[in-house]
Amino acid sequence: MNATAQRPLDRWFASYSGDHQNDTNQLIHVFAVPTILWTVVALLWCIPVFGTWIKSGAWAALAMFAAWMYYYKLSRPLGFGMLAIFIAMAWLTRWLEALLGLQNLLYLAIAVFVLAWIAQFIGHKIEGKKPSFLTDLTYLLIGPVWVLSKFYRKMGWKY
Repeated sequence: MNATAQRPLDRWFASYSGDHQNDTNQLIHVFAVPTILWTVVALLWCIPVFGTWIKSGAWAALAMFAAWMYYYKLSRPLGFGMLAIFIAMAWLTRWLEALLGLQNLLYLAIAVFVLAWIAQFIGHKIEGKKPSFLTDLTYLLIGPVWVLSKFYRKMGWKY
């Protein structure tokens, strides 16, 4: 595929990668981005659904489905990878809710969210560049799939 016919995903990755050249920042992102993704799932999980038999998780499920559709549209292989990740995150969140209770799950998600974002900003301070999402909020969705694509490349898988 020539440079003028790049897929939208390749353009997103090229731009995102330009803000993530430092090895330390990349390593921080490999851990912090999936952690932040989980915290968002957990925070949405904790929003009550009044007037239904669903006690928790509905908003998280809707958000994960919407994000998965976006990822699937960008790349089927990465979309299926993100589906597996979302299923694992939902399972983990449900397990933590059963173990800790909904209120403690909320407190845990808030604490981990703050710590992971602190790590992200430290990484960008080391990088010397501002986070990509400050120029376009879509990068909040690109970050997780960018990390997954690094795993795919390491495994020799096409995306």
